[in-house]
Amino acid sequence: MSHKIIILQHTPLVTPGYFTKLMNEDLVETTIIRLDKGEKIPSNLNAFDGMLCLGGPMDTWMEDKYPWMIEEKNKITDFVLNKQKPYLGICLGCQFLGEILGGKVIKSNPTEIGVLNINILENKKKDQLFKNFDNKIKALQWHSYEVSELNNSEVTILGSSEITRYQIFKYKNHAYGIQFHMEVDESTIFKWSKVPELKKASEKYLGKDSISKLDLLLRNNIKEMNKNTQKLYNNFKNLMTT
Repeated sequence: MSHKIIILQHTPLVTPGYFTKLMNEDLVETTIIRLDKGEKIPSNLNAFDGMLCLGGPMDTWMEDKYPWMIEEKNKITDFVLNKQKPYLGICLGCQFLGEILGGKVIKSNPTEIGVLNINILENKKKDQLFKNFDNKIKALQWHSYEVSELNNSEVTILGSSEITRYQIFKYKNHAYGIQFHMEVDESTIFKWSKVPELKKASEKYLGKDSISKLDLLLRNNIKEMNKNTQKLYNNFKNLMTT
């Protein structure tokens, strides 16, 4: 059975990455909405089995600068709360979900950039997306803001890092927020270094040679990271089928 996934993209260089390879192999029908180009999210989302919301250099509170965010948040709300369909939000997409569910998006202290450890909690054993993950994984972090105060009785935290409590959380059993980046491939670091805001943040917190250091770290860990992305993708595919 072929699935239909709608992908919300916010900037040219932050793409579905490794997910693209996996979806192409599976002949998944993807609809990419380039919000930064003024493309509109379809008014009727019933045709889609799942939604993937990507990251970007903007923050959730920048609605004046990026007015399309208002409609995007409305559509995510409809998909997650009304239609209760599978949703996967990465970085900015994670923060949108947190905000929609009643949480706040606050400045991280400190900013979290690097190939760092995520601790996946014991409750993963009962979770559809993370049940077959190790207790600790390496992942690319590149964020200055994070979800906080998400006091929703139907939200479960599945993973944290030393800095960020809400690294992985879910609403009920169908909508997931992941603060780190699981879509990475070998070209990600140099591609993202062309986004001025991302490069500036990296150099500010990790030094002038941070891009080449990050690239080396990513390449050293990419095989394991891509295996985890494959697991996540397969589990999300199963979630869309149930």
